[in-house]
Amino acid sequence: MWVTTATIEAVALVALVVVLGPVLGLFDLRWWMITPLVLLDAAYIAVVPAWRYRVHRWEVTETAVYTQTGWWSRERRVAPMSRIQTVDWNQGPVERLFGLANVTVTTASAAGALSVAGLDRRTAEQLVAELTEKADAVAGDAT
Repeated sequence: MWVTTATIEAVALVALVVVLGPVLGLFDLRWWMITPLVLLDAAYIAVVPAWRYRVHRWEVTETAVYTQTGWWSRERRVAPMSRIQTVDWNQGPVERLFGLANVTVTTASAAGALSVAGLDRRTAEQLVAELTEKADAVAGDAT
């Protein structure tokens, strides 16, 4: 999924440069000028998805949800079950193509929601149900 997404982004960038540059008269485009952009896009497609796969992690315990994301810098987030407000899953067109989904855990944190991307759809649905049940159980214990 991440390779497909990176490829779509790269092709869109090249298309924008090739079509909009000359049409809008921003620059006089020669065929060889596009080569560095294509090479950078190829490197992007080769590196970014593999890098994301190595870095992105998530875990659910009885007490919290843990995520790790990042590109140049790492961000580790912890959402205690008692702070979970909503749990949602969504699919974009590329995720649907591969049978994947994303889970978003919204909390009362000013840092925003936690996201777990690229899960198998069934796993995403099970994770939503599990987190909803655990968060509800913690809320029930508090009353």
